[in-house]
Parts: sequence; C-alpha cells; structure tokens
Amino acid sequence: MITLYDMSLSGNCHKVRLLLNLLGLSYQTQAVDLRGGEQRSPDYLLRNPFGQVPVLDDDGRIIRDSQAILVYLAKRYGGEQWWPDDAYQLAQIAAWLSTAANEIFHGPAKLRLHHKFGGTIDTEMAQQTAEKVMAIIDRHLQSRDWLVGDNVSIADIAVYPYLALAPEGGIDIVAYPNIVAWFQRIRFLPGYVAMPGMWPT
Repeated sequence: MITLYDMSLSGNCHKVRLLLNLLGLSYQTQAVDLRGGEQRSPDYLLRNPFGQVPVLDDDGRIIRDSQAILVYLAKRYGGEQWWPDDAYQLAQIAAWLSTAANEIFHGPAKLRLHHKFGGTIDTEMAQQTAEKVMAIIDRHLQSRDWLVGDNVSIADIAVYPYLALAPEGGIDIVAYPNIVAWFQRIRFLPGYVAMPGMWPT
C-alpha cells in the first residue's frame, strides 16, 4: 500500500498527488499537521529527519523529497514515457527537477509563501527570481508542448504546481501565454487533479 504523508496546500505535495493520479496508482493520504508541529515529532522525523512534507511510504520503502519521490514513482511504475531510457532526455529531466527545487522554490513558491501565508522573505529577490525563471520557461515552451521530449514527463509535473499557484504570489500569469497554454495541456491529462488556488482561480 502506498501512503503519502501530505499537506493539502503544499505545491510539493500536489506534484506527488498529481503523478500518483496520472499513473492510476491506488494510494492513501495521511495529513501532516504542520501548524501543530507534527513534522517535528519523533515519529515523523524517523520518516524524514528534515521534518518536511511530502514523504512517500511504498509498502515500507520510505522516500523523502518531492523530486526524489517523482523519480521513484516514474522509474518503478511509469514506464518509458515517464522514465525514458535515454541519457540526454534523463539529463534534461534532471535539470528541470533542479529548477523546481531552486529557482521556482526561491521565486514563485516564496512569493506565495509571503502573500498567502505571511512568510518573511526578501521580496525583491524573490520577484526577480520569479520573473527570470518564468520568462525562461515561457520562451522554452514557445515551440514545444512539453518541457522535455514529445510527451509529458516528471519534468512538467515537478515544475507545474508552483507556477500554477503563482497568482497567489501576486504574479500576473497572463503575461506568460506559453505557460498558460502548457497549463491547459496538463489540465486535460487523464487523471489530472487540481488543488485550491491553482490557475485559473
């Protein structure tokens, strides 16, 4: 049985829920009370010593970090579309996973943390980072449907949530028409699931 230790408003958790649903996998969720500090409890720290969500438990195999979970699910359950047997495509996927964990986290995700949850951040730096990464992605999608190759991959799943949640961070998503078109392609995937706050709101 697959159990996802989850928080409903986390974009990182959403990317895992999204892939689980796109793959048609049966799973259960276990809500983690972040406001109540459950992520710092001894029991939870055994699953993830960093005290973060999400964590995936696949019949006793514990995987922390949303990007790592995407890799695991793609390799174990996804087949060639989700985990291609091509070194160049895998390198491109890895690069976008890194972008999700770095520029997107420090840009759109932090702006959402500030505007929606009152988090203290360097707003000017986050705004600059968001504008840069979103412009790069918008240009990248100008002549292609997906971030890597001819089909959706975990690169798209990793990058999607915090861009779709960008309006909650005060970002005008309409300024990025190729990203908006890519959102629509993702939303029409069989098994797609949304979360509160995602474009269009």
